[in-house]
Amino acid sequence: MAVDLGTLGIWQRAGALNGGFAAEIEALGYGTIWIGGSPPGDLRLAEELLDATSSVAVATGIVNVWAVDARTVAESYHRIAARHPGRFLLGVGIGHPEATSSYQRPFDTVVAYLDQLDQDGVPAADRALAALGPNMLRLAAERSAGTHPYLTTPEHTRLAREIMGDGPLLAPEQKVVVDTDTRRARELARQAVSNPYLKLANYVANLRRLGYTDDDLAGGDGSDRLIDDLAPQGTAASVAGSVTAHLQAGADHVCVQVLGDDRMPGYRQLAEVLL
Repeated sequence: MAVDLGTLGIWQRAGALNGGFAAEIEALGYGTIWIGGSPPGDLRLAEELLDATSSVAVATGIVNVWAVDARTVAESYHRIAARHPGRFLLGVGIGHPEATSSYQRPFDTVVAYLDQLDQDGVPAADRALAALGPNMLRLAAERSAGTHPYLTTPEHTRLAREIMGDGPLLAPEQKVVVDTDTRRARELARQAVSNPYLKLANYVANLRRLGYTDDDLAGGDGSDRLIDDLAPQGTAASVAGSVTAHLQAGADHVCVQVLGDDRMPGYRQLAEVLL
């Protein structure tokens, strides 16, 4: 791939990102800032974060193909790539069926979207595809730099690497809570995981593929086992183990999402342990 993401990045929703935040993340040594959610097609926030920094990469995680047409995204990509060559990765994905009434033939829709990006000159090496299941993982390996799976475990990373083979980018997101108060930390993790992700069909289907049962998913709140696997809690040193587990399972890059109202202290502590 053309963009150097480094080994560790951070994933953060757009509303919490600004130039000052980006500059501190870069100073801590993280390689990439992932803009979470579905940013608008102008990708102005990505440009602002790049303008405020000098070396950190910025990626979208992800532009929703139902929300933004490919030609608009391609125009934004070319504007950013010209201004900040080698520092922007365009992450795109299908989202989930609950988000749009137009959701149909997701695989074919993504293929058509990638076809349009090809026509508009967006290099495959500068884009990544959100993927969970085998078909989309294979497509990501064939038509992009690789994949950015969300809400997964190191076991999914291992399976994804087997499906994709060596070479394609594998950059999973990992939620963590840096807090030693077990009850408070698990409740925060459960809130972040259960609403909305345990109510969305594609994520639930993927968790079932990974071996989680009706007991783990009953009531839409998630068992303690499920919550602890998807959003581990504890000291920075203890939750860092989940990040390294992804790397040991075949990930090239892990984007960490610290949960909580004040996230920067968690990113600072993780940087001390992992960077």
